[in-house]
Amino acid sequence: MTDRLPHTPHSLRSDALDNRARILEAARALFSADGLNVPMREIARRAGVGPATLYRRFPTKQMLVTEAFADQAHACRVIVDEGCADPDPWRGFCLVVEKVCDLHARDRGFTEAFLSTFPDVADVAANREYTLKAVAELAQRAKEAGRLRPDFVLDDLILILMANKGIHTTTPATQVAASRRFAGLVIQAFEAGPQHAPLPPAARLAYTAATSASASAATSS
Repeated sequence: MTDRLPHTPHSLRSDALDNRARILEAARALFSADGLNVPMREIARRAGVGPATLYRRFPTKQMLVTEAFADQAHACRVIVDEGCADPDPWRGFCLVVEKVCDLHARDRGFTEAFLSTFPDVADVAANREYTLKAVAELAQRAKEAGRLRPDFVLDDLILILMANKGIHTTTPATQVAASRRFAGLVIQAFEAGPQHAPLPPAARLAYTAATSASASAATSS
């Protein structure tokens, strides 16, 4: 009955915080490598805690995924808000592409969560919907300013993230550097100009289904 052994409040709090940190670290690593369907027991094993401890801290996988990427979700929203607040919509659009790619390059697990259609991660899905709607509105403004190519559609943002996720390098620093170059190439491709040939038809991706029809229409007009 080791759970009944006396502990000071400080030691109990320290143990609980340590377990929580190890669980979140293990979850981020496994979600990044294996996707969100990784078993909770495997997360507990990687964290070095028992399943009961894991479920006591995070009763559902939804709670674990949401908490594991809370900081990244908040950072993503700050980036989008910063871009939308720029009075120059093209400059704001470029900022969003650059910084979002950089954010995702630093944590593949967050990309996996953001792109996943995992049905129970309501907070992650809400963050994705907020991001897509905001970028749709920003893109429409950039089109109206004559800076963003008119055939850009919302699904292209998802393609950017999917492609960015596919960059594999030997070190985190090289990963970020490659992602930044990729973002620069993407921005040049999206800038309006007579040199652009028409793009093939856009693939309608499942990830944009959470957005409203009006947001999608805004970027296809």
